[in-house]
Amino acid sequence: MAPQQERARRTRAAIVESAAAEFSKRGYAAASINTILEHSNATKGAMYFHFDSKEALARAVLEEGLARYRALVDRWVQAPGLDPFERLHGMVTELADALQRDVIIRAEFKLLIEPEFESEARLRGGSVWGTAGYRLAEEAQREGLFRPGADIRRFVEVISAALAGQRYMTDLTSSDGDVRARFEMCLEVPLEAMASQEWLDRWHREGWPAAANPPQ
Repeated sequence: MAPQQERARRTRAAIVESAAAEFSKRGYAAASINTILEHSNATKGAMYFHFDSKEALARAVLEEGLARYRALVDRWVQAPGLDPFERLHGMVTELADALQRDVIIRAEFKLLIEPEFESEARLRGGSVWGTAGYRLAEEAQREGLFRPGADIRRFVEVISAALAGQRYMTDLTSSDGDVRARFEMCLEVPLEAMASQEWLDRWHREGWPAAANPPQ
Protein backbone atom coordinates (compact mmCIF):
# COMPACT_ATOMS: atom_id res chain seq x y z
CA MET A 1 0.00 0.00 0.00
CA ALA A 2 1.33 3.43 -0.97
CA PRO A 3 2.28 5.75 1.95
CA GLN A 4 -0.53 8.20 1.11
CA GLN A 5 -3.10 5.39 1.06
CA GLU A 6 -1.79 4.04 4.36
CA ARG A 7 -2.06 7.49 5.96
CA ALA A 8 -5.63 7.81 4.70
CA ARG A 9 -6.47 4.36 6.06
CA ARG A 10 -5.02 5.23 9.47
CA THR A 11 -6.82 8.58 9.55
CA ARG A 12 -10.13 6.93 8.72
CA ALA A 13 -9.60 4.24 11.39
CA ALA A 14 -8.72 6.90 13.99
CA ILE A 15 -11.87 8.87 13.18
CA VAL A 16 -14.04 5.75 13.43
CA GLU A 17 -12.46 4.77 16.77
CA SER A 18 -12.93 8.28 18.15
CA ALA A 19 -16.51 8.40 16.89
CA ALA A 20 -17.23 5.05 18.53
CA ALA A 21 -16.00 6.41 21.87
CA GLU A 22 -18.17 9.50 21.52
CA PHE A 23 -21.29 7.60 20.39
CA SER A 24 -20.79 5.07 23.18
CA LYS A 25 -20.54 7.83 25.78
CA ARG A 26 -23.14 10.33 24.59
CA GLY A 27 -25.36 8.57 22.08
CA TYR A 28 -25.90 9.57 18.48
CA ALA A 29 -27.87 12.81 18.81
CA ALA A 30 -25.62 14.36 21.47
CA ALA A 31 -22.33 13.24 19.93
CA SER A 32 -20.04 16.14 19.04
CA ILE A 33 -18.18 16.17 15.74
CA ASN A 34 -15.66 18.59 17.25
CA THR A 35 -14.93 16.16 20.09
CA ILE A 36 -14.53 13.31 17.61
CA LEU A 37 -12.05 15.37 15.60
CA GLU A 38 -10.16 16.50 18.71
CA HIS A 39 -9.65 12.95 19.96
CA SER A 40 -8.74 11.55 16.53
CA ASN A 41 -6.27 14.36 15.73
CA ALA A 42 -7.97 14.70 12.34
CA THR A 43 -9.06 17.85 10.55
CA LYS A 44 -12.65 18.54 9.57
CA GLY A 45 -11.56 18.34 5.95
CA ALA A 46 -10.10 14.87 6.53
CA MET A 47 -13.29 13.70 8.17
CA TYR A 48 -15.50 14.95 5.36
CA PHE A 49 -13.16 13.37 2.83
CA HIS A 50 -14.11 9.98 4.31
CA PHE A 51 -17.63 10.69 5.64
CA ASP A 52 -20.15 13.18 4.27
CA SER A 53 -22.24 13.35 7.46
CA LYS A 54 -22.47 12.27 11.08
CA GLU A 55 -24.90 9.56 9.97
CA ALA A 56 -22.32 8.18 7.52
CA LEU A 57 -19.77 8.14 10.32
CA ALA A 58 -22.21 6.29 12.61
CA ARG A 59 -22.87 3.75 9.89
CA ALA A 60 -19.13 3.18 9.52
CA VAL A 61 -19.00 2.42 13.25
CA LEU A 62 -21.92 0.02 12.85
CA GLU A 63 -20.23 -1.78 9.96
CA GLU A 64 -16.94 -2.12 11.82
CA GLY A 65 -18.78 -3.35 14.91
CA LEU A 66 -20.65 -5.93 12.86
CA ALA A 67 -17.41 -7.15 11.27
CA ARG A 68 -15.77 -7.60 14.68
CA TYR A 69 -18.87 -9.27 16.08
CA ARG A 70 -19.07 -11.67 13.14
CA ALA A 71 -15.38 -12.55 13.47
CA LEU A 72 -15.85 -13.27 17.19
CA VAL A 73 -18.86 -15.51 16.53
CA ASP A 74 -17.23 -17.35 13.63
CA ARG A 75 -14.14 -18.19 15.68
CA TRP A 76 -16.26 -19.92 18.29
CA VAL A 77 -18.55 -21.74 15.88
CA GLN A 78 -15.46 -23.34 14.35
CA ALA A 79 -13.39 -23.76 17.53
CA PRO A 80 -11.91 -27.29 17.72
CA GLY A 81 -11.87 -29.60 20.72
CA LEU A 82 -15.00 -28.24 22.43
CA ASP A 83 -18.57 -29.48 22.46
CA PRO A 84 -21.33 -27.16 21.13
CA PHE A 85 -22.36 -25.91 24.58
CA GLU A 86 -18.74 -25.11 25.44
CA ARG A 87 -18.45 -23.12 22.21
CA LEU A 88 -21.65 -21.26 23.06
CA HIS A 89 -20.14 -20.45 26.44
CA GLY A 90 -16.94 -19.18 24.85
CA MET A 91 -18.92 -17.04 22.45
CA VAL A 92 -21.08 -15.54 25.20
CA THR A 93 -18.23 -14.77 27.58
CA GLU A 94 -15.99 -13.30 24.90
CA LEU A 95 -18.86 -11.04 23.90
CA ALA A 96 -19.13 -9.91 27.52
CA ASP A 97 -15.41 -9.15 27.56
CA ALA A 98 -15.66 -7.32 24.22
CA LEU A 99 -18.42 -5.07 25.51
CA GLN A 100 -16.05 -3.91 28.23
CA ARG A 101 -12.81 -3.59 26.26
CA ASP A 102 -13.85 -2.89 22.65
CA VAL A 103 -15.32 0.57 22.15
CA ILE A 104 -16.45 -0.28 18.60
CA ILE A 105 -18.64 -3.19 19.74
CA ARG A 106 -19.94 -1.14 22.66
CA ALA A 107 -20.83 1.73 20.32
CA GLU A 108 -22.51 -0.63 17.85
CA PHE A 109 -24.95 -1.69 20.54
CA LYS A 110 -25.45 1.88 21.76
CA LEU A 111 -26.31 3.06 18.26
CA LEU A 112 -28.76 0.23 17.62
CA ILE A 113 -30.95 1.27 20.54
CA GLU A 114 -31.05 4.85 19.24
CA PRO A 115 -34.24 5.82 17.36
CA GLU A 116 -32.25 6.61 14.20
CA PHE A 117 -30.92 3.06 13.85
CA GLU A 118 -33.12 0.72 15.91
CA SER A 119 -34.91 -0.61 12.80
CA GLU A 120 -31.60 -2.20 11.75
CA ALA A 121 -31.08 -4.16 14.96
CA ARG A 122 -32.44 -7.42 13.54
CA LEU A 123 -29.90 -7.29 10.71
CA ARG A 124 -26.84 -6.92 12.88
CA GLY A 125 -25.17 -8.46 15.94
CA GLY A 126 -28.26 -10.14 17.39
CA SER A 127 -29.04 -11.77 14.06
CA VAL A 128 -25.46 -13.00 13.68
CA TRP A 129 -25.51 -14.47 17.19
CA GLY A 130 -28.95 -16.04 16.71
CA THR A 131 -27.89 -17.80 13.51
CA ALA A 132 -24.69 -19.12 15.08
CA GLY A 133 -26.46 -20.09 18.31
CA TYR A 134 -29.07 -22.09 16.41
CA ARG A 135 -26.36 -23.83 14.39
CA LEU A 136 -24.59 -24.89 17.59
CA ALA A 137 -27.89 -25.92 19.18
CA GLU A 138 -28.66 -28.15 16.19
CA GLU A 139 -25.22 -29.71 16.54
CA ALA A 140 -25.79 -30.27 20.27
CA GLN A 141 -29.13 -31.90 19.54
CA ARG A 142 -27.54 -34.28 17.02
CA GLU A 143 -24.96 -35.22 19.65
CA GLY A 144 -27.65 -35.95 22.24
CA LEU A 145 -26.69 -33.08 24.54
CA PHE A 146 -30.29 -31.88 24.98
CA ARG A 147 -33.04 -33.61 26.91
CA PRO A 148 -35.50 -35.54 24.71
CA GLY A 149 -38.13 -33.24 23.26
CA ALA A 150 -36.20 -30.03 23.97
CA ASP A 151 -37.25 -27.13 21.74
CA ILE A 152 -33.91 -25.79 20.55
CA ARG A 153 -35.46 -22.75 18.88
CA ARG A 154 -36.90 -21.63 22.21
CA PHE A 155 -33.52 -22.36 23.82
CA VAL A 156 -31.76 -19.97 21.43
CA GLU A 157 -34.51 -17.34 21.59
CA VAL A 158 -34.44 -17.27 25.41
CA ILE A 159 -30.65 -16.86 25.47
CA SER A 160 -30.77 -14.14 22.79
CA ALA A 161 -33.43 -12.20 24.69
CA ALA A 162 -31.58 -12.55 27.99
CA LEU A 163 -28.31 -11.34 26.46
CA ALA A 164 -30.04 -8.36 24.85
CA GLY A 165 -31.54 -7.48 28.22
CA GLN A 166 -28.20 -7.69 29.97
CA ARG A 167 -26.56 -5.53 27.30
CA TYR A 168 -29.32 -2.96 27.68
CA MET A 169 -29.04 -2.91 31.47
CA THR A 170 -25.26 -2.51 31.24
CA ASP A 171 -25.78 0.54 29.04
CA LEU A 172 -28.66 1.91 31.11
CA THR A 173 -26.81 1.77 34.40
CA SER A 174 -23.47 2.96 32.92
CA SER A 175 -21.78 0.28 35.02
CA ASP A 176 -19.99 -2.75 33.62
CA GLY A 177 -19.97 -4.71 36.91
CA ASP A 178 -19.41 -8.39 36.38
CA VAL A 179 -20.75 -8.56 32.83
CA ARG A 180 -19.17 -11.94 32.19
CA ALA A 181 -20.98 -13.53 35.15
CA ARG A 182 -24.30 -12.05 34.06
CA PHE A 183 -23.82 -13.26 30.49
CA GLU A 184 -22.87 -16.73 31.74
CA MET A 185 -26.13 -16.81 33.68
CA CYS A 186 -28.06 -16.13 30.45
CA LEU A 187 -26.68 -19.41 29.08
CA GLU A 188 -26.48 -21.51 32.23
CA VAL A 189 -30.10 -21.14 33.34
CA PRO A 190 -31.54 -22.46 30.04
CA LEU A 191 -28.93 -25.23 30.04
CA GLU A 192 -30.00 -26.35 33.50
CA ALA A 193 -33.55 -26.69 32.17
CA MET A 194 -32.85 -28.23 28.76
CA ALA A 195 -29.47 -30.00 28.61
CA SER A 196 -29.28 -33.75 29.04
CA GLN A 197 -28.69 -35.05 32.55
CA GLU A 198 -25.48 -36.73 31.41
CA TRP A 199 -24.10 -33.45 30.09
CA LEU A 200 -25.20 -31.55 33.20
CA ASP A 201 -23.59 -34.11 35.50
CA ARG A 202 -20.27 -33.71 33.70
CA TRP A 203 -20.56 -29.92 33.67
CA HIS A 204 -21.39 -29.78 37.39
CA ARG A 205 -18.37 -31.97 38.04
CA GLU A 206 -15.84 -30.31 35.71
CA GLY A 207 -17.17 -26.81 35.00
CA TRP A 208 -16.35 -24.82 31.89
CA PRO A 209 -12.99 -25.26 30.13
CA ALA A 210 -10.47 -22.78 31.48
CA ALA A 211 -9.32 -20.00 29.15
CA ALA A 212 -10.63 -21.79 26.08
CA ASN A 213 -9.91 -19.12 23.50
CA PRO A 214 -10.05 -20.29 19.89
CA PRO A 215 -7.12 -19.56 17.56
CA GLN A 216 -7.23 -16.23 15.74
